[in-house]
Amino acid sequence: MRRIMGFVLISFIIVSAGWLYWIRVAPSKPTVWHTEPVVVIDQLKRNSVARLLETGPDGLARFHEVASQWPRTEVLAGSVEEGMVTYITRSKRLALPDYTTAFQDGDELKIFARSRYGKNDFGVNDRRVLKWLQAMEL
Repeated sequence: MRRIMGFVLISFIIVSAGWLYWIRVAPSKPTVWHTEPVVVIDQLKRNSVARLLETGPDGLARFHEVASQWPRTEVLAGSVEEGMVTYITRSKRLALPDYTTAFQDGDELKIFARSRYGKNDFGVNDRRVLKWLQAMEL
């Protein structure tokens, strides 16, 4: 019985370590995550948030200034010049990736932030986007 419990424990540790490693190194394909957000109204869901803002034509440039300086955040694809940028922000402890896409549509800025893993982000994406918008003074 002791051997079985030891085997189960070791198996659990190996599987958990492999899963955590995969989260950190899993490739993020721009073709999957860097797509134009369809945002017609502000929406808060269990693992995502969508925002539609009147920012003027420079909204994406101002958003990019804030987002690109945020801890553990990097650009996955796009640029301000292209009119759309997708960012990856990783959580501090487990390095779970969240993706935020910002798209300049005339004077409107469309933002869609979502989690890659899990069905509930516990409001993490919403809080981050709100902090970015506050830093932009919107």
